[in-house]
Amino acid sequence: MLNRFDEWITEIPPTEQPQRFGNKSFRTWHERLQQNATEELKQVLPEDLYRAIPEIVQYLYESFGNPTRIDYGTGHEMAFLMFLCCMFKIGAFEENDKIAVVIKVFNRYLELVRRLQLIYRMEPAGSHGVWSLDDYQFVPFIWGSAQLIGHPRIEPRHFVDQGIVESYSKKYMFLGCIEFILKVKIGPFAEHSNQLWNVSAVSSWSKVNSGLIKMYQAEVLAKFPVIQHVFFGSLLPLTPMVPKCSKPTVTPNYKRTVNDNEPPPPAVPQ
Repeated sequence: MLNRFDEWITEIPPTEQPQRFGNKSFRTWHERLQQNATEELKQVLPEDLYRAIPEIVQYLYESFGNPTRIDYGTGHEMAFLMFLCCMFKIGAFEENDKIAVVIKVFNRYLELVRRLQLIYRMEPAGSHGVWSLDDYQFVPFIWGSAQLIGHPRIEPRHFVDQGIVESYSKKYMFLGCIEFILKVKIGPFAEHSNQLWNVSAVSSWSKVNSGLIKMYQAEVLAKFPVIQHVFFGSLLPLTPMVPKCSKPTVTPNYKRTVNDNEPPPPAVPQ
Protein backbone atom coordinates (compact mmCIF):
# COMPACT_ATOMS: atom_id res chain seq x y z
CA MET A 1 0.00 0.00 0.00
CA LEU A 2 2.75 2.46 0.92
CA ASN A 3 4.56 1.53 -2.28
CA ARG A 4 1.45 2.50 -4.22
CA PHE A 5 1.27 5.85 -2.42
CA ASP A 6 4.91 6.39 -3.39
CA GLU A 7 4.12 5.71 -7.05
CA TRP A 8 1.56 8.51 -7.00
CA ILE A 9 4.35 11.01 -6.28
CA THR A 10 6.01 10.04 -9.56
CA GLU A 11 2.66 10.28 -11.36
CA ILE A 12 1.93 13.73 -9.87
CA PRO A 13 5.08 15.84 -10.38
CA PRO A 14 5.44 19.25 -8.70
CA THR A 15 4.10 22.21 -10.65
CA GLU A 16 6.13 25.25 -11.62
CA GLN A 17 5.29 28.05 -9.19
CA PRO A 18 7.01 31.12 -7.73
CA GLN A 19 6.58 30.06 -4.09
CA ARG A 20 9.59 28.42 -2.53
CA PHE A 21 7.58 26.21 -0.16
CA GLY A 22 4.28 24.38 -0.44
CA ASN A 23 3.94 23.02 -3.98
CA LYS A 24 0.25 22.84 -4.85
CA SER A 25 0.62 19.45 -6.51
CA PHE A 26 0.60 17.97 -3.01
CA ARG A 27 -3.11 18.79 -2.85
CA THR A 28 -3.65 16.66 -5.94
CA TRP A 29 -1.66 13.84 -4.34
CA HIS A 30 -3.65 14.08 -1.12
CA GLU A 31 -6.93 14.19 -3.03
CA ARG A 32 -5.97 10.91 -4.70
CA LEU A 33 -5.17 9.51 -1.25
CA GLN A 34 -8.65 10.39 -0.02
CA GLN A 35 -10.25 8.91 -3.12
CA ASN A 36 -8.35 5.62 -3.04
CA ALA A 37 -7.29 4.89 0.55
CA THR A 38 -10.40 2.84 1.34
CA GLU A 39 -9.84 0.55 -1.64
CA GLU A 40 -6.13 0.31 -0.86
CA LEU A 41 -6.95 -0.84 2.68
CA LYS A 42 -9.28 -3.48 1.28
CA GLN A 43 -6.32 -4.85 -0.65
CA VAL A 44 -4.31 -5.46 2.53
CA LEU A 45 -7.04 -6.41 5.03
CA PRO A 46 -9.14 -9.60 5.16
CA GLU A 47 -12.82 -9.14 4.39
CA ASP A 48 -13.92 -9.72 7.97
CA LEU A 49 -12.04 -6.53 8.99
CA TYR A 50 -13.59 -4.26 6.34
CA ARG A 51 -16.04 -2.87 8.90
CA ALA A 52 -13.12 -1.16 10.67
CA ILE A 53 -11.96 0.69 7.55
CA PRO A 54 -14.23 3.79 7.88
CA GLU A 55 -12.60 4.52 11.24
CA ILE A 56 -8.96 3.65 10.61
CA VAL A 57 -8.86 5.36 7.21
CA GLN A 58 -9.29 8.73 8.98
CA TYR A 59 -5.88 8.26 10.61
CA LEU A 60 -4.38 7.38 7.24
CA TYR A 61 -5.71 10.62 5.73
CA GLU A 62 -3.97 12.58 8.48
CA SER A 63 -0.66 10.72 8.28
CA PHE A 64 0.93 12.50 5.33
CA GLY A 65 0.46 16.20 5.97
CA ASN A 66 -2.14 18.93 5.67
CA PRO A 67 -3.34 19.60 2.09
CA THR A 68 -4.52 23.12 2.88
CA ARG A 69 -1.32 24.41 4.49
CA ILE A 70 0.92 21.91 2.63
CA ASP A 71 2.87 21.19 5.79
CA TYR A 72 3.89 18.16 7.82
CA GLY A 73 4.81 17.72 11.46
CA THR A 74 4.77 15.51 14.53
CA GLY A 75 0.96 15.52 14.63
CA HIS A 76 0.84 13.82 11.22
CA GLU A 77 3.51 11.38 12.33
CA MET A 78 1.39 10.60 15.41
CA ALA A 79 -1.64 9.97 13.18
CA PHE A 80 0.27 7.17 11.46
CA LEU A 81 1.20 5.71 14.84
CA MET A 82 -2.48 5.73 15.75
CA PHE A 83 -3.24 4.02 12.44
CA LEU A 84 -0.73 1.30 13.34
CA CYS A 85 -2.25 0.99 16.83
CA CYS A 86 -5.66 0.48 15.24
CA MET A 87 -4.24 -2.23 12.98
CA PHE A 88 -3.08 -4.06 16.10
CA LYS A 89 -6.41 -3.55 17.85
CA ILE A 90 -8.46 -5.02 15.01
CA GLY A 91 -6.10 -7.99 14.69
CA ALA A 92 -4.46 -7.10 11.37
CA PHE A 93 -1.12 -7.17 13.22
CA GLU A 94 -0.27 -9.53 16.06
CA GLU A 95 1.95 -9.19 19.13
CA ASN A 96 4.84 -10.90 17.35
CA ASP A 97 4.69 -8.32 14.56
CA LYS A 98 5.78 -5.36 16.72
CA ILE A 99 9.44 -5.29 15.72
CA ALA A 100 8.66 -5.88 12.05
CA VAL A 101 6.07 -3.08 12.07
CA VAL A 102 8.70 -0.62 13.34
CA ILE A 103 11.62 -1.82 11.23
CA LYS A 104 9.72 -2.51 8.02
CA VAL A 105 6.39 -0.65 7.93
CA PHE A 106 7.34 2.50 9.83
CA ASN A 107 10.67 2.74 8.02
CA ARG A 108 8.84 2.54 4.69
CA TYR A 109 6.50 5.26 5.90
CA LEU A 110 9.53 7.43 6.75
CA GLU A 111 10.91 7.00 3.24
CA LEU A 112 7.56 8.00 1.79
CA VAL A 113 6.99 11.13 3.87
CA ARG A 114 10.58 12.27 3.34
CA ARG A 115 10.00 12.06 -0.38
CA LEU A 116 6.77 14.03 0.00
CA GLN A 117 8.60 16.68 2.01
CA LEU A 118 11.32 17.07 -0.60
CA ILE A 119 9.29 16.79 -3.82
CA TYR A 120 6.44 19.06 -2.73
CA ARG A 121 8.60 21.36 -0.57
CA MET A 122 6.34 20.88 2.44
CA GLU A 123 6.73 23.29 5.33
CA PRO A 124 7.39 22.03 8.86
CA ALA A 125 4.24 22.17 10.97
CA GLY A 126 4.98 23.84 14.29
CA SER A 127 8.75 23.57 13.98
CA HIS A 128 10.92 24.93 16.79
CA GLY A 129 13.71 25.47 14.28
CA VAL A 130 17.23 24.81 15.45
CA TRP A 131 15.98 24.04 18.97
CA SER A 132 13.95 21.01 17.86
CA LEU A 133 15.28 17.53 17.15
CA ASP A 134 14.13 17.63 13.55
CA ASP A 135 11.86 19.83 11.45
CA TYR A 136 9.41 17.00 10.75
CA GLN A 137 9.94 13.80 12.77
CA PHE A 138 10.35 12.74 16.39
CA VAL A 139 9.38 9.10 16.95
CA PRO A 140 12.17 7.58 14.80
CA PHE A 141 14.67 9.13 17.21
CA ILE A 142 12.95 7.33 20.10
CA TRP A 143 12.76 3.97 18.38
CA GLY A 144 16.15 4.47 16.77
CA SER A 145 17.85 5.13 20.10
CA ALA A 146 16.15 2.04 21.56
CA GLN A 147 17.53 0.02 18.66
CA LEU A 148 21.08 1.08 19.60
CA ILE A 149 20.91 0.33 23.33
CA GLY A 150 23.76 -2.01 24.18
CA HIS A 151 25.48 -1.65 20.81
CA PRO A 152 29.14 -2.70 21.27
CA ARG A 153 30.58 -0.02 19.01
CA ILE A 154 28.20 2.86 18.29
CA GLU A 155 27.78 5.29 21.19
CA PRO A 156 25.76 8.54 21.21
CA ARG A 157 28.91 10.58 20.52
CA HIS A 158 29.40 8.70 17.24
CA PHE A 159 26.25 9.89 15.46
CA VAL A 160 27.90 13.22 14.66
CA ASP A 161 30.65 11.31 12.85
CA GLN A 162 29.72 11.41 9.17
CA GLY A 163 31.68 8.22 8.46
CA ILE A 164 29.68 6.28 11.04
CA VAL A 165 26.44 7.73 9.67
CA GLU A 166 27.26 6.76 6.09
CA SER A 167 28.25 3.23 7.12
CA TYR A 168 25.25 2.42 9.30
CA SER A 169 22.37 4.69 8.20
CA LYS A 170 20.61 1.89 6.30
CA LYS A 171 20.76 -0.43 9.30
CA TYR A 172 19.87 1.85 12.21
CA MET A 173 16.87 4.17 12.23
CA PHE A 174 18.51 6.88 14.37
CA LEU A 175 21.46 7.17 12.00
CA GLY A 176 19.08 7.18 9.05
CA CYS A 177 17.46 10.29 10.56
CA ILE A 178 20.87 11.94 10.92
CA GLU A 179 21.74 11.09 7.31
CA PHE A 180 18.55 12.77 6.07
CA ILE A 181 19.28 15.89 8.13
CA LEU A 182 22.79 16.09 6.68
CA LYS A 183 21.30 15.90 3.18
CA VAL A 184 18.79 18.70 3.59
CA LYS A 185 20.68 21.11 5.87
CA ILE A 186 23.94 22.94 5.35
CA GLY A 187 26.49 24.34 7.75
CA PRO A 188 27.98 22.99 10.98
CA PHE A 189 25.85 20.31 12.65
CA ALA A 190 26.06 22.09 16.01
CA GLU A 191 24.42 25.16 14.46
CA HIS A 192 21.58 23.70 12.37
CA SER A 193 20.76 20.85 14.83
CA ASN A 194 21.81 22.17 18.21
CA GLN A 195 19.44 19.97 20.22
CA LEU A 196 20.79 16.81 18.59
CA TRP A 197 24.33 18.07 19.08
CA ASN A 198 23.59 18.26 22.80
CA VAL A 199 22.15 14.73 22.74
CA SER A 200 25.46 13.42 21.39
CA ALA A 201 27.05 14.31 24.74
CA VAL A 202 24.79 11.90 26.67
CA SER A 203 26.70 8.92 28.03
CA SER A 204 24.48 6.03 26.92
CA TRP A 205 21.67 5.16 24.51
CA SER A 206 19.41 4.13 27.38
CA LYS A 207 19.66 7.65 28.81
CA VAL A 208 19.10 9.14 25.36
CA ASN A 209 16.01 6.97 24.93
CA SER A 210 14.46 7.79 28.31
CA GLY A 211 15.16 11.49 27.80
CA LEU A 212 13.55 11.51 24.35
CA ILE A 213 10.45 9.76 25.68
CA LYS A 214 10.05 12.46 28.34
CA MET A 215 10.64 15.13 25.71
CA TYR A 216 7.99 13.59 23.43
CA GLN A 217 5.48 13.53 26.26
CA ALA A 218 6.14 17.19 27.05
CA GLU A 219 6.58 18.62 23.55
CA VAL A 220 4.05 16.56 21.57
CA LEU A 221 1.53 14.67 23.70
CA ALA A 222 1.07 17.53 26.17
CA LYS A 223 0.73 20.25 23.53
CA PHE A 224 -2.84 21.33 22.76
CA PRO A 225 -1.98 22.60 19.22
CA VAL A 226 -1.05 18.98 18.41
CA ILE A 227 -3.70 17.07 20.35
CA GLN A 228 -6.60 19.27 19.20
CA HIS A 229 -6.41 17.62 15.76
CA VAL A 230 -6.49 14.02 17.03
CA PHE A 231 -9.48 11.85 16.10
CA PHE A 232 -11.00 9.55 18.69
CA GLY A 233 -13.45 6.71 18.06
CA SER A 234 -14.37 3.20 19.11
CA LEU A 235 -10.83 1.88 18.63
CA LEU A 236 -9.03 4.79 20.30
CA PRO A 237 -11.66 6.36 22.58
CA LEU A 238 -11.37 9.51 24.63
CA THR A 239 -12.70 8.72 28.09
CA PRO A 240 -12.94 11.03 31.11
CA MET A 241 -10.16 10.58 33.61
CA VAL A 242 -11.36 9.20 36.95
CA PRO A 243 -9.71 11.18 39.75
CA LYS A 244 -7.87 9.03 42.26
CA CYS A 245 -9.26 8.93 45.79
CA SER A 246 -7.00 10.71 48.21
CA LYS A 247 -7.09 12.19 51.66
CA PRO A 248 -7.96 15.87 51.94
CA THR A 249 -4.92 18.02 51.73
CA VAL A 250 -4.18 19.79 55.01
CA THR A 251 -2.49 23.12 54.60
CA PRO A 252 0.14 23.51 57.29
CA ASN A 253 -0.23 26.50 59.58
CA TYR A 254 3.13 28.14 60.00
CA LYS A 255 1.87 30.98 62.19
CA ARG A 256 2.94 30.72 65.81
CA THR A 257 0.01 30.19 68.18
CA VAL A 258 -0.08 31.38 71.79
CA ASN A 259 -0.16 28.61 74.38
CA ASP A 260 -0.12 29.63 78.06
CA ASN A 261 1.22 26.24 79.12
CA GLU A 262 4.08 26.28 76.66
CA PRO A 263 7.46 27.05 78.25
CA PRO A 264 9.29 30.11 76.96
CA PRO A 265 11.92 29.53 74.28
CA PRO A 266 15.52 29.15 75.44
CA ALA A 267 17.59 32.27 75.66
CA VAL A 268 19.80 32.95 72.68
CA PRO A 269 23.43 33.72 73.63
CA GLN A 270 24.44 37.24 72.72
